[in-house]
Amino acid sequence: MADEQPLSGRYEDPYVGTRERPRDRGLAKARSIVAAIGQEIRNARRAAGLSLRTAAASVGLSYSTFARIERGMMAHASVAQLALACAAVGLELTSRAFPNGDPVRDRGQVRLIGRLRAILPGAIPLPTEVPLPIAGDLRSVDAASRLDGLWVAFEAETRLVDIQAMERRVLLKQCDGGYDRLILVVADTRANRLVLELHRETMRANFPLEGRRIRASLRQGKAPISNGIVVV
Repeated sequence: MADEQPLSGRYEDPYVGTRERPRDRGLAKARSIVAAIGQEIRNARRAAGLSLRTAAASVGLSYSTFARIERGMMAHASVAQLALACAAVGLELTSRAFPNGDPVRDRGQVRLIGRLRAILPGAIPLPTEVPLPIAGDLRSVDAASRLDGLWVAFEAETRLVDIQAMERRVLLKQCDGGYDRLILVVADTRANRLVLELHRETMRANFPLEGRRIRASLRQGKAPISNGIVVV
């Protein structure tokens, strides 16, 4: 990976956060959804020749509530209210949730990244929650650093559950982010060690390197020779 092309310039200032807060993102999405549904309800009501009062009364909603839904003025409208308003004008409300980012990191992940930080030489930057260099993609890697001219991504796993799903998720981020190496940083718990004992051989194809060799490389500020798993 060429020095002059560090992941689309994401590392110009690795300590400045570039991600929108999950709460802000969620509320903005809610406003957008309510506004779009409200417009569809209004269009359907008018097409059906229904007055606002008639439509509202047919499903037990107040006139003011129905009017505010149509105008997109109820950002906190309940699913039930939206479904009722849709039913009043011959529409059916449907909804699904799709992956569009990473979950908020918990304190355990923060501590895990802190233990990783302690392995690396102090002078080496270790920015966290580094966004993938894809426009509109809300995913990020938990931490990343440039070692020996290679980009190394670190994914912190406090609890190993669905190994196959986890592997698909993190390997896709490695590919989409253009990272040369991916290191799974796993919390040192009895449960995690049991899971690794059961699945280590099947994971070896994608994560061949063991913790001792990873630690040795990181302590010297060098990139591990391949993907791997370190328990800390």
